[in-house]
Amino acid sequence: MTGADLREKLRNGDIIYGTMLFAARNPRWARALAGLGFDYIIIDNEHAAYSRGEVADFIAALGLSGLTPMVRIPSPSPHQVTMALDAGAHGVLAPYCETVAEARAVVGAARWRPLKGALLQQAIETGDLPSPAAKEYLQQFNRNSFIMIGIESVPAIDNLEAIVQVEGIDAIFVGPRDLTVSMGIPEQVDHPAYETMLRRIIGICSARNIPVAIHLNSVEAVTRWVDEGARFVLFMSDTQALAESFRRNLETIKSRVS
Repeated sequence: MTGADLREKLRNGDIIYGTMLFAARNPRWARALAGLGFDYIIIDNEHAAYSRGEVADFIAALGLSGLTPMVRIPSPSPHQVTMALDAGAHGVLAPYCETVAEARAVVGAARWRPLKGALLQQAIETGDLPSPAAKEYLQQFNRNSFIMIGIESVPAIDNLEAIVQVEGIDAIFVGPRDLTVSMGIPEQVDHPAYETMLRRIIGICSARNIPVAIHLNSVEAVTRWVDEGARFVLFMSDTQALAESFRRNLETIKSRVS
């Protein structure tokens, strides 16, 4: 599946499913992930200690396995955007964006790669490109660039109505840990204030037909927030899923043999 396929599924109102790689090192993990029913996989290059080469290897393996490879880049930097896409990623998650300028820079880098410098800034600010031929070429060249903007703080939410006006955003990502810390309620994802904030985000984005991805860690949470309007399911990570599976099955084994 390509980034363009992912975008089309969301535009058609479908729900898409994925997870995040944080600790896996061997690209052969892609083969196992391919048989689980995921649409996309996000390689975490913000918090995980992946090298640029390891990211590129995972991107290649995931793509060959039929999954849409995406990268959570270290920061909302145009240079980080282009490095991930140049490595073969079909999408980027730009974390902790708080301003319209940051969102525009991320979208511009992804939509108009390989333009840089003054010409990229011109394209971002005015939409003017070197020629109609260049515009057509760049649109085709970057057709699979799926762009997620990370909304992970109170200031970001205060600016969200302006941020979602930026053309070219494919999805909004919510990071629960960062957002709850920003709100002064660290990791309290069942806090009424946090739930109210999620509904606010979903409402603002739904008005622009922009899907919302919330990083969720339980079946119950996924079910609840899909019912509330989230169509972009990001479920657990490799480390969480492995720990949860071993814990659940080991508890069952011990209860049966004790």
